[in-house]
Amino acid sequence: MHTTSVVIHRGQLADVDDGGGTGRRASHRDAVPAFRLVEPPSADVRPRPAVFRALGHDDPPATVEIAGEVFRLHEILKHDSWAATGIYDSDTGRALCKFNRQQSIGGVPMTWLGRRLAARETAFMERLAGIEGIPVSCGPVASGGRVLPHAVSRRWIAGHALMPGERVDGDFFPRFRRLLAAVHARDVAHVDLHKRENILVDEQGRPHLIDFQISFALPRGSRLAAAALGGFLRVLQRCDDYHLLKHEIKHRPEDARCAAAELERVRPWWIRLHRCVAVPFRRVRRGLLVALGIRSAGGQASSEAFPEIAHRPLETAPPVRRAA
Repeated sequence: MHTTSVVIHRGQLADVDDGGGTGRRASHRDAVPAFRLVEPPSADVRPRPAVFRALGHDDPPATVEIAGEVFRLHEILKHDSWAATGIYDSDTGRALCKFNRQQSIGGVPMTWLGRRLAARETAFMERLAGIEGIPVSCGPVASGGRVLPHAVSRRWIAGHALMPGERVDGDFFPRFRRLLAAVHARDVAHVDLHKRENILVDEQGRPHLIDFQISFALPRGSRLAAAALGGFLRVLQRCDDYHLLKHEIKHRPEDARCAAAELERVRPWWIRLHRCVAVPFRRVRRGLLVALGIRSAGGQASSEAFPEIAHRPLETAPPVRRAA
């Protein structure tokens, strides 16, 4: 009988199959234990209050139904303010399910937000269907015979989130550029590509792009919308291109079109403006979580009792090849 496994003080690489790895060999000399790259959970921190959890005091359901098949919860990867994400197994396959915000804030209902986020992500997966490296939707998620409008599912991708200092294969970023160009060709901008955890490396070393909650797309079939919003879309797509270049400089510097020292020169002005707001906001947010005892003094997400990053690795995770 399958039992539900919920890891509280230990996490794992996002989209890592049990016992899986990158499928590529690294020498013992170059192997770096992945768990040393993040701050470990602290015994002094406390779990998040319900208001800082997408489902409040609840966890993802133990079983769900997708396309008429029963899936059982294998592990909760993360549970932060926006969503709770878990791995689900059936007799024939594995899926990843995300349950978006349901917990109210100060008495203000947030169920509408959860429904909206799930609908957006599902719509983007459907719009980008057929592009190599884009997750495949598994369909609506139901529990107890009722469809959950705040939930979204996708096919499991065996691999791991791009790790700090990881050395990827030479064809990784050319593949990624083709992937992103195909996304842009469908009048879509990812918008959240600055986060390394939204880039997955599968077991064959190929890139995958996930998490489309805040992505932007032109409405289909409207010339007026295309004329009014086309310029805004191109700005966001240029941001995607910039962040892809930034990742390439960090992970394949010899193949990048410019060096790290030149990155400031090619950074668009609107990204600089965004950083003026986003960086102080992150500092304030991090300080609040430390003050509440949810994170340790270092403020790293990995120090939480239940980290809010799905890609925090286990000590048993496969070694990561460090960039030279």
